[in-house]
Order: sequence, then C-alpha cells, then structure tokens
Amino acid sequence: MSDSWQPSCSPALLKARAALNHHIREFFSAREVLEVEVPILASTFVTDPFVEPVTAHHTGHTYYLQSSPEYAMKRLLAEYRQCIYALTKVFRAGESGSRHNPEFTMLEWYRVGLDDHQLMTEVGDLVAQLIPELAIHKLSYRQWFYRRWQIDPHEISLAELRVLGKSLIEIDDTGLDKDAWLDLLVTHELEPALPVGLTFVHDFPASQAALARIVNDANGTPVARRFEGYLATAPGNAMELANGYWELTCPNEQRRRFARDIARRSALGLPQYPVDEQLLAALAHGLPDCAGVALGVDRLLMRQQGLSRIGEGLSFEFSRA
Repeated sequence: MSDSWQPSCSPALLKARAALNHHIREFFSAREVLEVEVPILASTFVTDPFVEPVTAHHTGHTYYLQSSPEYAMKRLLAEYRQCIYALTKVFRAGESGSRHNPEFTMLEWYRVGLDDHQLMTEVGDLVAQLIPELAIHKLSYRQWFYRRWQIDPHEISLAELRVLGKSLIEIDDTGLDKDAWLDLLVTHELEPALPVGLTFVHDFPASQAALARIVNDANGTPVARRFEGYLATAPGNAMELANGYWELTCPNEQRRRFARDIARRSALGLPQYPVDEQLLAALAHGLPDCAGVALGVDRLLMRQQGLSRIGEGLSFEFSRA
C-alpha cells in the first residue's frame, strides 16, 4: 500500500469521468431505460471458476462484495419486466494490473424483447457517441479462428488444438482443456491482432455459454448466443470491453450450469460458494425474453482518453485506496 495520500488521476480526468457518466445516463434516459440500484453486499456469489470474491464479515456471517449486479437485476426483471440499467462498483479479488483493478465500475443493462445481435447494435451506438469516427466490426467466433488458421473451433479436437497452441505459446499445458486452449489463443494471438475500432465476436462455443441460451447456428452447430466487444484505438491495443448474452431463462438449465461450475471449481481445488437460490426462484417465476450486457466503464475511459493504465483514470487506484 502506498504512503501517498494524493489521488491517482488528474482534475481533467475527474471531469472526463463525470462527463462519461453523464453521457451514459442521458443515453439510457433517451431510450426510456430505467436506472436501478442493487445491493453490492450479498450472501451468495457467482459460481464462475475464474472469478473470486472480496469478502466481508458481519454478525458472524460471511458476505460477498458482488462481482456483477446481474443476479439482483434479473430478480428485478422477473418482477417488473422492464428495461433497466445499473452504473455501479463491483469487486473481484486478485485482479490488478494495467487493465485490472479489484474495485471497478461496471455498466450493465438489460433490454426486454431484444436478442444479442440487436444489443450489439445498441452497444455500438453508445460507444460510437463517445469515440468519434469509430469503426464497427462484427464476426462469428468460427470466422475469427478460421480467418487466422483455417480451423473450426467448434469441431477441432483437443489434440489438434494442443498442437497448434504449443506451436505458438510457451506454457505448461498440464490439465488444459479445449476451452482453456481456445481462450489462450484468443488472448495471446487473436485479440492483439484485432483492427482499430469496436469488434463484436459472437456465437461462442456452447461450452462457454455461461448465462446465455444455446441455439443451433446456420451450420447446425450448437452455439452460445453471447458476444464480446473488443475496443482498439490503435493497432495492437485491443482489449475486451463488453460481454453480452441473449439471456438464458430456464431455471433447470441454469441450475445444471451452476452444478457444472461447482464441479469444476472442486476439480481445481477452488473454494465453493452457495448457489443463488433467489436467482433460480426468479427464473422459475419467469424472466422476460431479453438480452443483457456488462461493459467496463474504466476501460472505456482508458480508450477514450488514451490512457495506458486503468489506474490513471481512477480517483484512487487500489495501491492508494
């Protein structure tokens, strides 16, 4: 922890963040999307094997600072069935670096009646208003891999994928499954080569569905109806900005996915967290057909203002908090 009492960012960046937040609120007000507040502290946490919580203790109980407002927002959706957004702080343990801070600002919104492709358009509209002359690109996960290596990521075997990965990345690959190899190729090879602009990649492998529904694509392949948006303002500086879903609405399928995540956490020797039964009850009550997306506001500010580190745009980055 730093001894410096001074803020991390300049007065100009404080004003830039305030303007960004103001623009976001104006954007959704014009579309009659309601801003909501949800709890930051909760008794459950996500089952995602790659996300760890910041915890708090009160009256002998352990609580979790939320990594996303998603579960609470879906409970609001199930009851009130209207388009909503939240601009809020979220927390993830162990995340620090030039693009990460354990406390960060997330913009998350849900659009009733839209699918993932329609939501991509809205994400593009928002970002294009903040970054002039922004080019928008769109391609499927299959196209992304095929254009680079002429392989189909949905069909390639683990053995073939391992040969390709080992030829490009020096890593101890003990225990890496197919999705892990695909993720490594994305982060090490594909993401850095993305063009300047906002690139949407959609139709992920069904095994990476998370909270998205699975639908057969034009080739008859089951794919996850989710997308990721990558923002680059200069060659080679692309980074993930947004992650969106055509939302899963089936409580039984969601319970199965939670169980799969828990089993994977157990296999990796990771801590176990209680399943959010309130979310499952909300899904059983009935989630409206909708699409949702989470967008990293600090990363958007980074690219809008040409910053090299996420901490430059924070009032107090973690080392000074």
